[in-house]
Amino acid sequence: MKDFTIMPLKGYGEIPFGMTLDDTVKLLNMPDFYEELSDMEETGNRSIYYEYDAIQTNIYFEGVTKSVVACFETENEAATLYGKKVLELKKDEVVKLMKDNGFKELEEETEDGELRVTFEDALMDFFFEDDKMTAVSWGVLVDEQGDII
Repeated sequence: MKDFTIMPLKGYGEIPFGMTLDDTVKLLNMPDFYEELSDMEETGNRSIYYEYDAIQTNIYFEGVTKSVVACFETENEAATLYGKKVLELKKDEVVKLMKDNGFKELEEETEDGELRVTFEDALMDFFFEDDKMTAVSWGVLVDEQGDII
């Protein structure tokens, strides 16, 4: 993967939300670590987590009928959001950038010294420790059939 462009509600670089697990593996190869997170018997949901160390990105797959990309989380310094290296941004800069690009539903929460800035309308979280962004997470909602809601 060479393109680290974060596209809220669309995907990450050449990986769109809704790409199947098999197609993702064809593009990125097998992950360094993976885990099935949900119990089908208890919840009826299937969630699979893939960790790619070389690109400092985790990918979450959802869907029972077919597993598709539903969420990304990255700590990759090369990741960009609207042309800016996202991990270099301060909280106020992220808020302005997101609002300038049409996202308004802002929430903030601090837990165990970590600040999470959430834009609900983008399904996007920015994580900060000591005023430095440490990670970004963004996704979409996926139904049991693996279709984006």
